[in-house]
Amino acid sequence: MTTLIDTNVLVDVAVRDPAWSDWSRRWLAQAAMVGGMVINPIVYSEFCFRYETIDEVDRVLPGDTFQREDIPWPAAFLAARAFRIYRGAGGRKARVLPDFLIGAHAAIRGYRLLTRDPAGYRRYFPTVDLITPETHP
Repeated sequence: MTTLIDTNVLVDVAVRDPAWSDWSRRWLAQAAMVGGMVINPIVYSEFCFRYETIDEVDRVLPGDTFQREDIPWPAAFLAARAFRIYRGAGGRKARVLPDFLIGAHAAIRGYRLLTRDPAGYRRYFPTVDLITPETHP
């Protein structure tokens, strides 16, 4: 089964986060073995923040390891619907948040989502199979 990788997991490994890099590495390796890993332009953009050139990023996130996939149009629509629920419940952000696009991408494609920040995904995309420190220690 394909796994969409959230930015926080990639950052854990890239910066060798002392609290999370071991967990993130372990689950990235597991995801690679059971069906491959996908990132989308949102994840890529969030990750690129720390780098000066695209070549640096592509060395850290090689395309043969992290398949790049555009966000499907139905996922963009689903993200907007989830954002509407968020706003209706008192959410204060005025624009669709990246996590809505990431979660909707996983939901539409039927991908698992590897993340350390499951709250919003769990709430707005309950059908997505989440791999988190709580569910997969």
